[in-house]
Amino acid sequence: MRAKTPTQEADRLEALRQYKVLDTPAEHSYDDITSLAAYICDVPIALISLVDAERQWFKSKVGLVAQETHRDVSFCAHAILSPAIMIVNDAAEDERFAHNPLVTGELGIRFYAGVPLISPGGQALGTLCVIDRKPRTLNDYQIKTLEALARQVVMQLELQRVSSQLAEALEKMETMAGLIPICSYCKGIRSDQGYWSTVEAFIQQHSDVGFTHGVCDNCMKRHFPEVASVLLPDLEAEDTFIEE
Repeated sequence: MRAKTPTQEADRLEALRQYKVLDTPAEHSYDDITSLAAYICDVPIALISLVDAERQWFKSKVGLVAQETHRDVSFCAHAILSPAIMIVNDAAEDERFAHNPLVTGELGIRFYAGVPLISPGGQALGTLCVIDRKPRTLNDYQIKTLEALARQVVMQLELQRVSSQLAEALEKMETMAGLIPICSYCKGIRSDQGYWSTVEAFIQQHSDVGFTHGVCDNCMKRHFPEVASVLLPDLEAEDTFIEE
């Protein structure tokens, strides 16, 4: 049985994209978590599964060769529908999974427990899950430990996301701090590709800064002297512009 689509699915997928983790190589920081989860829960398979639009992709895996499976057969697609841990003690006896090829086929899944990976924004990105080929249960200690490890996965994802954003910000700052050709007359800026643009366009290209416009005191006095005499009565009569 295919899982229902989560509410605000577009927002959930966008949140997942922002972590830029899909299809990245294996990392020890994640592999250590899945290894510990498999050990604590005494199961042969443990996964960090991220639920993409049409697939579940495994950032880390223990006891499994496949790197991903289709979302239609994914246990994790069901698990992300609720913030609480999902436990399937015997998949062969559960109507959602009894005819699932991951249950009836070579993999032979019978037990599944998955803790949703909830982002700080409240989006379920995937799960930390443990799997066995025989029916079983988890005790309270194992459940609490699995939930704690899931929080560590999210913290690791957040750490990498923030680090990536900082690196991008530093790169933009280095660009802004470089030697920038400016037209002596119109004050336009030339890009590295040789194209001229306004200051606003150049800054927006290298940052998320937005703009609003106004008239400074000196320009007010120069171009709108009647208005300046009312709004800026204390301004000196002579021009205070500094010519370069």
